[in-house]
This record gives sequence, structure tokens and C-alpha cells, in this order.
Amino acid sequence: MNTVERALMHGLFKHLHHNIDKAIDFGVFKELNDFVAQSSPGTLLIGPDANDDAAVFKMPGDDGLVVGKLESHCSPAVPRPYDAAATGAGGAMRDVVAMGAQPLFLLDFIGTKDLAEEVIVGPCGFKGTCTCGTCKTMTSGERLNLMITGVRDMCRSMGVYVVGGGLSTSLKDVVPAVVVAVFGRLVVDKPLTKPAKNVGDRLILVGVTNNDGNDTLYRAGLVDVMRPAEALFAEERLTMDSSLAAIKTGKINACSDLGAAGIGAAVSESVRYGGLGARVDLSKVPVRSTDLTPEEILICETQARMLFQVAPKDVAEVITAARSLGAQVAEIGEVTAEKQAVFTYGDKHIATIPNTPPPEFQ
Repeated sequence: MNTVERALMHGLFKHLHHNIDKAIDFGVFKELNDFVAQSSPGTLLIGPDANDDAAVFKMPGDDGLVVGKLESHCSPAVPRPYDAAATGAGGAMRDVVAMGAQPLFLLDFIGTKDLAEEVIVGPCGFKGTCTCGTCKTMTSGERLNLMITGVRDMCRSMGVYVVGGGLSTSLKDVVPAVVVAVFGRLVVDKPLTKPAKNVGDRLILVGVTNNDGNDTLYRAGLVDVMRPAEALFAEERLTMDSSLAAIKTGKINACSDLGAAGIGAAVSESVRYGGLGARVDLSKVPVRSTDLTPEEILICETQARMLFQVAPKDVAEVITAARSLGAQVAEIGEVTAEKQAVFTYGDKHIATIPNTPPPEFQ
């Protein structure tokens, strides 16, 4: 097992970021929602037990569907509070888009220390003492303003209202709480879902990959310093608009946004939930720099990217729609029946991620 396989399997099978159901019994919510459904005028179509990118709800008296997602970006706010808050908001918006919806409004919550307390912002923030010489010392209130500004700037770029939120200054840990909830409206008749559907479907990637965002490596204990993904405002808007244009063709069979663990997680989770497999050629991925290694292309967490699964006969139409606004789009692989995701770079094998976790990750 190589390093990138170990990091991906730790993230996909062990760390709670991708395995919330190991800490929370979603059956409790399923039971509750089934009970509420007996009297509620609305209908929950996709809830927390579905383990998809976002929830889908039918409002009473409305033919359309509402999509909602809550996301936290707490730890990345220690080294990069502005980018962490902005990418948390952008990531929740992409989750809404991944279900086939236009994001419309956002609620946020930030929890931090007393506003007068000093905090260290930078790579050494987790340790409480700067040894690298690049960190900044500021008040908790100054850091709060950076996080608020990050959320605001992403919402401005994406055309999303901020309709409310909450603030607590009673937290004592070095890690602040940064939580956003985004709601949108479906632009097609039926929601898209994450699980792979058909052997032979092609994998279409929207957006450009860089080497930023090493959270998955950090969580797996394979690097000492967390380097969160950078906020990409214009690119995020382009990916959203281009993805919605492609979604409106009605030719997308499955969809995932790219966040934690990047291409590796988006592909591996989709085929695992669908009981299928995939083969991906990382040399076909549009990249910002030719210096990227195949491993970086696989696992980095660059923002503003989306992954579609499309029947071969519909690939040209979907790519044309996604490119119509100027986004970079590429076919990078296909769905197989292998029950594992295989990643190569041309003829070079990079990683194989099975649908069933090996014993050490169970």
C-alpha cells in the first residue's frame, strides 16, 4: 500500500469527515423523519440517512424542490481563517449544485474565543506558539472579521444571500467553529445523486486542478502542517454556472462535487455507493501547473471542481454545455464493474481504492 492509497483509505474509511455515521446513528433521524412524514405537508425526498451531497425537500403547494447542505470548515480556519470560511461556504454551495440546484441563500455560525483574546493565525496555530516565523498574532475579534469577510466574499461571487446566522465567543479551544448552511432550488425535475449508476458511463471533470489543499494527508498523519485549499472566487462561479448549464441538459446520471480528498474521494465514494468501480487516467485532468505530481492531482483539494457521470452517447452534449461559458472540461475515465477505483497516469499505476476497506481501516 503506497502513501496516497493509505491517505485516501484513511480518509474514506476511518476519519469521521467521510464517516459521520460511525459517530451518529442516522437511523434515529430516519425514524423521526418517517414519523413526521405522517402529518407534515412537505415531503423529504433525500435525508441524512442517504449519505448524499445534500438534502432534497418538496415544499407543500410547490412543484419545485428545495436543496439544503450544512458544512463546517473549523480546523482549516486555524492556519487560514479567510480561505477556510470562504471555501466552507463555497463547498456547501457546490454540494447544493451537485444535487442539481441553484444556491440561493446561506446561514452561518461562527464560534470563537473572547474577542479580546490573542490567537495565532498560521501553520503553528495548532501548537499555540509560532516556530516558523510566518504566523501572525491577532485578536480573536480580528480573526472573526477575516472569517466573516471570507463568507461574504464567496456569497458575493456566487450571488447567494446571507439571511442570518449566529455567533458565540465562549469557545476555549484553539480551533474556532465555522459552520455554514446553504439552501437552493432544483433547476431540473429530479435531483441528481452521488452513487454510480451504469457500467460504461464516462467521468467528466469540470474545473482545473492545482496542488493546494492537503487536509486528507494531514488527517492521516502523513504531513506535519495543514495547508488548506485556497478560495477561488471567479473560478467557483464559473464552475457553478457551467455545471448548471450541463445539468439542464438532463443527461447526467450521477454527480459529485470535489472537496476533501479531491478526485480520489469523488470517484471512490460514488462507485462504492453504487456497487461499481472506475478507471481514471489522471494525465487527462486539466491542471494549473505542469509541475503537479500524479499523486497531487489525485488527492489535492482544489476548489471549484465538479464530477459528472454521463452515458457515452451524451458526452459531447454535456461537455459542450459545460464549456459554453468558458470552463475547462475533460473526460477522465469511466465507470466499470470492478468494485474498486483504479487511478493511473497514462500507463503508470498510481492507486487502487477498493470498495471494501482493508482490515486496518475497518
